[in-house]
Amino acid sequence: GCKFDAGRVQRVLEGALATALETTIYSPQGSAPLAQSLAELLRCRAKEVVPPRYKLVCQVLLGQQGQQSLLVASQALWDPQSDSFASATFSNASFFAVATVHGVYFE
Repeated sequence: GCKFDAGRVQRVLEGALATALETTIYSPQGSAPLAQSLAELLRCRAKEVVPPRYKLVCQVLLGQQGQQSLLVASQALWDPQSDSFASATFSNASFFAVATVHGVYFE
C-alpha cells in the first residue's frame, strides 16, 4: 500500500484517456490546450490511487494519426527501489495520445 503501483496507475490512465477522448477529433489548434487539460486530469486521477508521499510528473503527447511511426523514451535520475512510472496510450482514426506518469518518492 505504500509503494507506487504501476499496474493500478496504468489502468487509471487507460480509463481516463478512453473516457476523455472517445469522441475527440484531432485539431492542430486545439491540441496544446487538450494536452494540458489531459495532463492535469491524469495527474489528479493518478493522485487518487498513489500513496501521499509521492510527487507525480505527468506528460501527455498528442499527434495526428497518419502513416508515421513514433518512438517515445524518457530517462530520469531516481531510486529504483521506491520510484516508478506508468504509461498508457489511446488512439482512434483521427489521432493518438501517449500519457506517462512518473511517481517519485518524497522523503
